Amino acid sequence: MVSRDLKSNVDAAASITPAVRNAAVNGSGVDLKGYASAAVIFQVGTVTDGTHTPSVQESDDNSTFTAVAAGDLDGTLVNLVANSVQRVGYHGRRRYLRAQVTSSGATGAAYAAMVLRGHPGQSPV
Repeated sequence: MVSRDLKSNVDAAASITPAVRNAAVNGSGVDLKGYASAAVIFQVGTVTDGTHTPSVQESDDNSTFTAVAAGDLDGTLVNLVANSVQRVGYHGRRRYLRAQVTSSGATGAAYAAMVLRGHPGQSPV
């Protein structure tokens, strides 16, 4: 019988904490060690104006981050719009993952991003 207990098999970690922002932000790196899958979720509230472009970055050392290649993402991110949620899956091989948002012409947008880590080597998480 398949267990429906997702809570014991997935873990969420904040990369960008919820806030209103008017400049680019690099989220905190999230360690994927011990997990076989990951996804990044952007949750958006009010967007006053400007363009807010989300992306995902990866790193081996949680210090030097580079953009994740499109081939290592499942799904596509588009500019943030009010009251929406976007998600992409990650199947790259780097240890750390973080969310990033660049902004232009902006006086503000409210958003947050988290990294979901799944398929743990040991559960429950």
